[in-house]
Amino acid sequence: MTKIEVLKLLADGEFHSGQELADCLGVSRTAVWKQLGKFSELGVQVESVKGRGYRLVGGLQLLEEGLIRSNLSAEAEVLLTELQLPGIIDSTNTAALNRIAEGPVQGFVCSAEQQTAGRGRRGRAWISPYGSNIYMSVAWSFEGGAAALEGLSLAVGVAVCEALEDLGLTGLKLKWPNDILFDGKKLAGILLEMVGDAAGSCQVVIGLGVNVKMPAEPGREIDQAWVDTSNLPGGDHIDRNRLQAALLNSLLPALKKFQRQGFSGFRERWLIRDAYAEQSVVVMLGEQKISGRALGVDERGALLLETALGVKTFNGGEISLRAG
Repeated sequence: MTKIEVLKLLADGEFHSGQELADCLGVSRTAVWKQLGKFSELGVQVESVKGRGYRLVGGLQLLEEGLIRSNLSAEAEVLLTELQLPGIIDSTNTAALNRIAEGPVQGFVCSAEQQTAGRGRRGRAWISPYGSNIYMSVAWSFEGGAAALEGLSLAVGVAVCEALEDLGLTGLKLKWPNDILFDGKKLAGILLEMVGDAAGSCQVVIGLGVNVKMPAEPGREIDQAWVDTSNLPGGDHIDRNRLQAALLNSLLPALKKFQRQGFSGFRERWLIRDAYAEQSVVVMLGEQKISGRALGVDERGALLLETALGVKTFNGGEISLRAG
């Protein structure tokens, strides 16, 4: 018996006595109690009430391949060549990179219940409690190397926004180059990793994290303002399997389109969701800080910044609102 077996029995969010759990698993109540003590490793909250037993506050919606596939569009179903749903994994991006190492692949998807070493941009940790959010990576093939990937993270952001909007969420904005925001708070993030020929055939791993129902304790470890779909207007009804399918329905066709058109087919859709349009911002390039007015992005996805020395373009860096 493992803590995951106990967790699955508690996933319905209802109270279960220690004896009931023990009988279902064919073990002693002491053995169950020991596994419950390990739940802090999963980042989930267990409530214990004398005379009623144990429950997972709010329950969990665990990923199920059948439910995901039953909600796929015909186009996404064709483009999805392989789907892995590991329980606990170090990183879905690492899993996709390992799959690429076996040979070129397109349409490989790994979506986990928890990451123990999830990562964001610039080496930041991605907080990944068990069964609470979406942690997904997609492997895709491109020709033309790094130049053909210009604007890819922005196009992915558009696809993610459109998937969430299809589920009824509104007010979503895109922060250059790879974040999805609501009311200035981070809802989702994107991390791209490329392997192969920088000037020819290459493989890209598109890592995506979406906050769905972040527990309070791990949420305190996040070093920036954040929000999850369960706290957005109309978002409390969205389950993870339906969301996972919606993301694939939007993202996989978007990657196919990007192969043909590049960022040009997504630019206008990005601009209408630009979180910082016409606002005073600061672009950080390492220790250097450049202030100006955000003017959107060009046809390659580069940030346009109006400065005292004229309009400058940036292909990398971090952007934030300028104080005052």
